[in-house]
Parts: sequence; C-alpha cells; structure tokens
Amino acid sequence: MRIYGITGTNGKTTTTWILDEFLGGGGYVTTVEAYTGRRRFSTGYTTPPLPALKEIFAEMEAAGCATCVMEVSSHAIHQRRTGDTVFAGGGFTNLTEDHLDYHKTMEAYFQVKADFFRRLAESTPGAPAAICVDGEYGRRLADICRSLPLRTIECGLSVAGGIKDLKGFNDLNDLKDFIVARCPLVGRYNVQNVLLAAALAHGAGVPLADIVAKIPLLKPRWGRLERVATRSAADVFVDYAHTDDALANVLSTVREFTKGKVWAVFGAGGDRDRAKRPLMGAAAAANADRLVVTSDNPRSEEPMSIIEQIVAGIPAGTEVTIEPDRAKAICYALANVEAGDTVVVCGKGHETTQTIGDKVIHFDDRETCAQF
Repeated sequence: MRIYGITGTNGKTTTTWILDEFLGGGGYVTTVEAYTGRRRFSTGYTTPPLPALKEIFAEMEAAGCATCVMEVSSHAIHQRRTGDTVFAGGGFTNLTEDHLDYHKTMEAYFQVKADFFRRLAESTPGAPAAICVDGEYGRRLADICRSLPLRTIECGLSVAGGIKDLKGFNDLNDLKDFIVARCPLVGRYNVQNVLLAAALAHGAGVPLADIVAKIPLLKPRWGRLERVATRSAADVFVDYAHTDDALANVLSTVREFTKGKVWAVFGAGGDRDRAKRPLMGAAAAANADRLVVTSDNPRSEEPMSIIEQIVAGIPAGTEVTIEPDRAKAICYALANVEAGDTVVVCGKGHETTQTIGDKVIHFDDRETCAQF
C-alpha cells in the first residue's frame, strides 16, 4: 500500500481528500475522519499515535486499499508518531503562525516540517515531493528538497502554469498545452490545495487528463467554507479557519462575492498558542466589516481573557461585538445582518463539541446556524 503524507499549517485536510480523489479513492486519515475502505470514524487526532496508526493501515490493507493519504502534523513529525512508516511521497501546503506553544519559534516549526521530507528522502529516494511555493517557507523548503534525492515538484499561484516539474509533464502535449477546469471549491487557497494535490498525484503516476477530469466533481465538505441554510437575511458559511492566515484567506474569498458586509464570528482556543490571538484579531479586522468575538474551546482559560487578547490586535474604530457565549454570538450575527451580507462562523468547522473547563459539551456551529 502506497502512503502519501500532507503537512503544513493550513489546507492539510482539504488537500488530503482531494489527493485521495485524484488517486482513485483509497484509505485516508484526516483531522475529521479516517476511512479504511470498511468504515469511517474519528481518531481524535490529526495524526494518530503509532499503535492506532498501524491498526488503521492493517485494516486498509485487509480491505484492499492500494493507497492511503494522510495528514502528518508537526507534533506527529516531532514525536515520530508515524514510526517506521515508509511514505511514497509527500506534499507541503504552507507555514503560518500556529503551535508556537509547542515549537516555541517559527524556525523550529519550519525545521520540523522539513524533517518530514528529509526522512522521505532517506526511506524513499526519488519520491515525489510537491511543494506549494507561494510563501517564503515553501520556497525555502523547495530549496531543501532539491538538495535531497527527491523529485521536487513546485506548484502554486506564483508558478507559471500552476505546476513546475521539468521532468514529469510530458502528457501536457496531449492536452494541447492549455488546461481549463471549473472547480466548485471557491477561493485562491483552494486553487492552491487543488494544484498541490494535482502535482503530487501526477508525481505518483496519475495521468494529468484523469486529474483534470475529476476537478469539476470536487465538492465542499467537512466544514470548509460550508454553506448552511438558515432564516437569516445573509448567506451563512461555517469554516475551520483558526489561524490569522486562514482567517485572512477565507474572509477575503467571501469578500469577492459579497455585495453587502462581511461578518466574522470567531474566537481562539484556550491552552494553545497565545501569540496568534492578536494576529487573528488583526486579520479578521482587515478582511471583514463586522466582527463578533466569542469563545472557541476555552478549555481551562477564562473566555474573556482570551477575547481580550484577540481584541488587542483589532484596530480602534473597528465594529466589534463581544459575546463569550458562542451560540448567542452566532445568533446575534445572524439576527443583525441585512440582505446581501455574508456571515462566516470561523474556528470549529467540522467539530461537534466545545470544551469549557473540564467539560466537553455537544456544540456544532452548523446546527446552531440552522436552528436560528
């Protein structure tokens, strides 16, 4: 069974399931769910611990899966949760502020991501390494990969044609050099996700024509800019964005098709990287007209303390409403919009629980929106 790993800060889950589609459908392991060919279930992790991972692989092989695509988190790389798993290829999405409570510095965070590709080169010389080079860290990682025995494939919006691999794209001529595909996934960041998945799939041997044929069939899923039907006057979406970069991406995307105001309902997780909180406030303020700052899994921290740290990054004069009760915050936004506005409820996406203190309660943003 060929196993492919996707790492990076944002976009791992989406890129993983898109790559699985391009490869023809096999097993996968994501933040949202694992699929073994026999059953779908949540592991509770982005990358499960090694004993659980080996059981998942065994079940996939027993079900006849030829491939597995999985998210590989920085924690998993650093803790070597994948053990002696031999990867057939890897992909890198991007690197932005997150998890510094664990890695301490961005440089340490980056080097952990680079370690995945160093180990890939050791275990599988010549393996495809698809790197999105739209950011500084992607360009640095591509330089590292080119110094290793890997087939480095650069991709992204900054790359002419979207994908650059001088050795691999001979079948371009069969498509008369121009490829046009309408993708149902909106946003520049989703174009990046599709390009990365396409680059790695092609590096894995999938004909480019087959990849292009599947792009129009991709549909939003798992709380990634997922539209929710409500009685609100606005269009309402739920998204997993929980970093400043992810907030900027999703809100700027929504801005492109919103005639009225863009509303952002968001918070930040407790007992996690505190440095990103004011950055999230600044990113939301720069890309939305109205902000509703609320709780998002406060865990052992006081919700208002987290909110104050977010608000510290919001420029004076920004329209901000503070409501620690997440359900009330969502309903406030949906009740106060006007026709033509768009509300994006950010942070939890597919999640169905909220952790407050030592209690884990049922909470689903999509349900709250729909019940409004």
